Amino acid sequence: MEGAAVDRRSDAPAVNAPMLNLRDITKRFGATQALEGVSLTLRAGRVHALLGENGAGKSTLIKIMTGVHQPDHGEMLLAGRPLRLASAAEAQRHGIAAIYQEPLLFPDLNVAENIFISHQDRGAVTNWRQMFRRAEEILASLGVALDVRSPARGLTLAAQQSVEIAKAISLNVRVLIMDEPTASLSSHEVAQLFKLVRDLREKDVAILFVSHRMEEVFEIADDVTVFRDGRLISTRPRAEVTPQRAIADMVGREMGLLQPRSPAKLGEKLLSVRGLGRDGAFEDVSFDLRRGEVLGFAGLIGAGRTDVGLALFGIEPATSGQIVLDGRAVTIRSPRQAMALGIAYSSEDRRQLGLSLPMSIATNITLPVLSRYLNWLGLVRTGMERATAEAFRRRLAIRTPSVDIAVSKLSGGNQQKVMLSKWLNTHPALLILDEPTRGIDVGAKAEVHAIIGELAAEGIGIIMISSDLPEVLAMSDRVLVMREGRQMAVLDRDGADQESVMAAAMGQSTARQPSGAEA
Repeated sequence: MEGAAVDRRSDAPAVNAPMLNLRDITKRFGATQALEGVSLTLRAGRVHALLGENGAGKSTLIKIMTGVHQPDHGEMLLAGRPLRLASAAEAQRHGIAAIYQEPLLFPDLNVAENIFISHQDRGAVTNWRQMFRRAEEILASLGVALDVRSPARGLTLAAQQSVEIAKAISLNVRVLIMDEPTASLSSHEVAQLFKLVRDLREKDVAILFVSHRMEEVFEIADDVTVFRDGRLISTRPRAEVTPQRAIADMVGREMGLLQPRSPAKLGEKLLSVRGLGRDGAFEDVSFDLRRGEVLGFAGLIGAGRTDVGLALFGIEPATSGQIVLDGRAVTIRSPRQAMALGIAYSSEDRRQLGLSLPMSIATNITLPVLSRYLNWLGLVRTGMERATAEAFRRRLAIRTPSVDIAVSKLSGGNQQKVMLSKWLNTHPALLILDEPTRGIDVGAKAEVHAIIGELAAEGIGIIMISSDLPEVLAMSDRVLVMREGRQMAVLDRDGADQESVMAAAMGQSTARQPSGAEA
């Protein structure tokens, strides 16, 4: 019967009692010590945050907890009983589930099928009526209204996360691991997700919450653990931790929190956009951008911010409106045209759209302008290519022993720097950065912010699209707010705060400067 998982709650510990114990967990991959002597306790009815830079060992620990990897040494206890997991399916049977930054749904299956896809008790014949009813009950218990008969393909990212949580509940989840679940969500959608997390906490689920967003950790967590270089550095109740202390534990040194960028001296007008639109995506977007200015694009997921960037770069060209670049009206129908005009676009999805992971750092950096590196026979001048990559390695402090290694071997922050190098190598006048710090740790985020500030100081005009509102406010000279494909406001630096931006993003304000008035 659909949803008829075995009830394991009768032997569940009392609230705040240990649910999952990890003792002296060690894991090595070749010469790399991924985890060394890690001990961690997740308690029923508590949210336990796990912090650490990329490469600190968080992902390895999650894979051990979910049965993907087995530890070389150490043991796990579930509700006081020894636990050995040979597979992810076995972890799910024990009530251990994980949701990730990118939901793992089958787009052509309906919502109900996705919720029950992992069940072993489905049988040869599906009772569709019972499955739909049970799916609706689970979603209703979460306060989520979705059509369980509709395909998952059309769901927003926030709705997909809700389906993932419903899937976990259908398996009688006892331990829920949330790995960067908010990385692509807007502030409003994060609030919705956190309501679901609090509901699960009330149901005595033990929750491991992994995030690079410090403000979210201190909003939702009961306990905070910090990893560094495969070791557990500290575990404290949230009340005993400050953001500064947590960051110092993560990076091994004191580091300030996100600071507002010092505004650069703005140059002449670089870009003027009037009435820009694309059928079915966005309409009537108007703004100006000056050399050395950072214009932040804010709004909820689905507001159309990325669509404007794709139009300006010619990936999905505009169908209406006017673009004036350096005083000349231009029509942009392809990325090739955009690059020829001095426009570069760094995608929000570096792994799928921004980089070729199997290729080397040097190859990735030179790829958009490869013709510059070919000799008369059409062969790549590898020495010239490596020299360019080495220059960017030094300039952006890319941590790598060689520019010849595959990009897949780098941490998220260093991959982000390679993608920036790739587009800076085109010598752009206008740089569009879509989620430039998505999924990277606090140390790498500070480095990327410093790079953006330096580029603006050099006179490059920057459009920065980000779901991280504190980042938008700290880095931008002005903020353009969108909602459902429409421009709601353009706010000067002094007039932009979280309240005014969110009010505009949620349709509570119609303040706007159609002319794109300059800061």
